[in-house]
Amino acid sequence: MKSLFLAVFSFFPIFCFAQQNEIEAITKTVNLYFEGMIHRDRTMLEEAFHPEARLIGYRGENFTVTAFETWANGTVKGDPRDPVQYLNSIKSLRIAGYTASVETELHWPGIYYYDFLTLIKVEGKWKIVHKTWYEELR
Repeated sequence: MKSLFLAVFSFFPIFCFAQQNEIEAITKTVNLYFEGMIHRDRTMLEEAFHPEARLIGYRGENFTVTAFETWANGTVKGDPRDPVQYLNSIKSLRIAGYTASVETELHWPGIYYYDFLTLIKVEGKWKIVHKTWYEELR
């Protein structure tokens, strides 16, 4: 029994280290999404999202399904935003194998967004493949 206990717990630090690496990689991807929106930076958005990603939610009362390409084209238009006015945060993160779900809150001037992101590890990199959001006017 003691041998089994030692064998199991000898792998625990390796598992924790690997899990922490994945959490950091996913966080980096989500932060690229946040920063890409604030700075209207297409390169950051393309690094964060898979090109086949879909974004689904409501604009007011209108249900929308948008391809990443269409969303990114609209997001990068205009001047960069003032980062001081935009508070983005990760509220929860769950990993299961090569998939992850991340819940975020984006507190922007006049509106809060609640995003639910699905990520998949593709060719060694975490990519957002789906975003469902809810917006609340403030």
